[in-house]
Amino acid sequence: MTAAPGAVSDADDGPEPTAFLIIRDLTRPGLGPVSFALDRGECLAVRGPSGAGKTLLLRAIADLDPNGGSAVLGAEAREAMPAPQWRRRVAYVPTEPGWWADTVGEHFPDWSAACPSVVALGLPADCDTWTVQRLSTGERQRLGLIRALVHSPDILLLDEPTSGLDTDTTAAVESVIAQFRRERGAGIVWVTHDGAQAERVATRRLTIENGQCR
Repeated sequence: MTAAPGAVSDADDGPEPTAFLIIRDLTRPGLGPVSFALDRGECLAVRGPSGAGKTLLLRAIADLDPNGGSAVLGAEAREAMPAPQWRRRVAYVPTEPGWWADTVGEHFPDWSAACPSVVALGLPADCDTWTVQRLSTGERQRLGLIRALVHSPDILLLDEPTSGLDTDTTAAVESVIAQFRRERGAGIVWVTHDGAQAERVATRRLTIENGQCR
């Protein structure tokens, strides 16, 4: 495997990297081994053909599927903390978020905290009263993102968060994520099929092909 810029390898000489998130030899069926390091405030764009393993990578980092290798956040290894705590700090935002209650507001611990992002992403401040059933694909995508942001994770794992959105709304989403990244110092791993978007949002890029990174 040819390492991407910022990747880490067992063959590297010198001290251990000091990046905020370190992924080393991450594997699961259809993926890996994948290694990279991410600093605070960095955005890594992940690209590759459909079925290459991009979503598998995000889910493995979040520890949602059985996987091998290691993940370290700050000085804490993933296995040293309870899984719910890891997933709060390393938040996976799927293309199609899950919903478990009837109304939008029931999915948010504090709707007032979510409102600035809700309005910034073109939704009305009172959409907490809406039923989930009435939401469009794009509305679900935006609200799923906001749901992750209100928990202030250290790392955001974004799986094509603008795939169902028009140009103006895509720009709004990119702006909100950029603001969160600056203010929180969060690291972002952003899967996108859009090369122009990768150039706009990312500080580095990683390509996945057949489960391997380059």
